[in-house]
Amino acid sequence: MQKNSEGIPSGITGSLTIGAFALAAGVSVETIRFYQRKGLLCAPDKPLGSIRRYGARDVARVRFVKSAQQLGFSLDEILELLRLQDGTHCSQARLLAESKLTDVRQKLANLTLMEAALRDLVEQCCASTGQVACPLIAALNR
Repeated sequence: MQKNSEGIPSGITGSLTIGAFALAAGVSVETIRFYQRKGLLCAPDKPLGSIRRYGARDVARVRFVKSAQQLGFSLDEILELLRLQDGTHCSQARLLAESKLTDVRQKLANLTLMEAALRDLVEQCCASTGQVACPLIAALNR
């Protein structure tokens, strides 16, 4: 099946049921419904006596959300990015990204400290012979 420039199967207009939409977007139906409740995705109109249909734009939007989540953006931050998506708010989007980068760097620094502490505790566990108290458990009780 051919795909467009966004990697979405061509021919998808407004023809997908929620199950097919979820499959095309690589998420579950519950994720689709959750995104709708959070305002990240609009529920299409439901024609009288019919079912809602989704299209390529919906698939692209969910993929945008998932990509942003992989970069560590919260759903609220993603909602803001979606508001800026028209391409004319690059400076505002950059500010959000800079803030996220600062957060990521802080988390990396904290993870480095955690790694060092755990490494030391593991070494103490390996070095302790004949002691009744485990150095790891003793450190966690402090």
